[in-house]
Amino acid sequence: MQAAPQQVHAQPVPSFTGALRAVEALLLGGGQRTARRNAWTSVMEDRRRARDRVEAQHVLEAVADRASRAT
Repeated sequence: MQAAPQQVHAQPVPSFTGALRAVEALLLGGGQRTARRNAWTSVMEDRRRARDRVEAQHVLEAVADRASRAT
């Protein structure tokens, strides 16, 4: 008799981000982890505001350029 073929179950490979979070959880306490996430959120918000400022500057310059041509 032949043995039944064995089924192979693939285990999902953890993502790089997931692995980093696991290491972070081991190394940092909960408070530090929260502070680090809050700091990163603040950095991302600052970058968004900077992009908005640049876009507003371009709009104002375009309007000023049109106004100077009209006069």
